[in-house]
Amino acid sequence: MLFEENHLSEEIVRQWLNAIVTTVEARDIKAHMNLISQRVTLRGVPGFETIGYADWYRQCEHEFANGVIKGIKYEGYKQVAATADRIVFKTYETVMATDGNENAQGVEILLEKEADGQWRLVEERLLPHVEAARDQLIPA
Repeated sequence: MLFEENHLSEEIVRQWLNAIVTTVEARDIKAHMNLISQRVTLRGVPGFETIGYADWYRQCEHEFANGVIKGIKYEGYKQVAATADRIVFKTYETVMATDGNENAQGVEILLEKEADGQWRLVEERLLPHVEAARDQLIPA
């Protein structure tokens, strides 16, 4: 049973990450924000205690409308915990800008299956470099 649950949670994460990548590349703000919970909190951004849904939406809306983001990719996967309606995992996220700049960091993500059955991002924490390295998330 545990193997099946882990396999299922990995598939849910894979599908969610693929949807994030696809919506960013398509600059589809509506579909992208449907993957983010209204209750979302982002922690670990220098200069901010937390970032919520409204700020996240405004940032994505600006970046999508102005063609700032070229794409996003995820490498590595480490499951931290999983239940029937919550999955916590770590991965390495790289955001590629159209000007050639890249912003890469380890992230810890909490997905939750909300009342409508959609898996959405509820919490994201930017990982300190030492933690991402320890978890072997940083690509070689």
